[in-house]
Amino acid sequence: MEISIAIDGPSGSGKSTTARRVAQRLNIYYIDTGAMYRAVALLSMRKNIDLEDKDEISRLSKETNIEFGQITGEDSQKVFLNNEEVTDLIRTNEVDEIVSEVASIPEVREIMLNKQRELARKSGVVMEGRDIGSRVLPGADLKIYLTASLNTRARRRFRELKEKGKQIDFAKVKDNIRLRDEQDKSRSHSPLVRPDDAIEIKTDDFGPNKVVEKIIELIKKEV
Repeated sequence: MEISIAIDGPSGSGKSTTARRVAQRLNIYYIDTGAMYRAVALLSMRKNIDLEDKDEISRLSKETNIEFGQITGEDSQKVFLNNEEVTDLIRTNEVDEIVSEVASIPEVREIMLNKQRELARKSGVVMEGRDIGSRVLPGADLKIYLTASLNTRARRRFRELKEKGKQIDFAKVKDNIRLRDEQDKSRSHSPLVRPDDAIEIKTDDFGPNKVVEKIIELIKKEV
């Protein structure tokens, strides 16, 4: 199916789960752009690169190879960083705390933009992130903007971390998401915005399956 779908929204709004399931339903490629920035953040941590050293982080992002596996029956997708599987390693609270800073570096975003557009040249794609409809795929066939309250998003992230055995305080998770929101919306280069032609879906009271069904209906009607 030759279709491009852009799904944007803040942290914890349900982008990843929704995008994966839509891609499965349509049998098209799924790209989690946030995972790409997380992979660069993880590698920067491992190499003890100072977050102020933007040139070194930019160089690192250019040389880094990031690949995605197929979506499995467990509704997950493996992420590979230089041939190493880092699916869970990029979802830690430590990465949460620095990923927005890494993603705010203009040169890093330009490098990732080119990588993302190259990946999107497949016959059909669902791409999710924070600037997909506004910058990466401005000509997408359908643009969706998912949102939810801060409390809802923090609860989702907290539950996700607990299920992975992480010991983390809810207040800390909530503070991290609040800070991430502020950083994502205020950065000068490719900030988080709702594209004018995007359809907004509030996910507070909807499980992922209902959101997916809503998007499938929109595809049938709009595309």
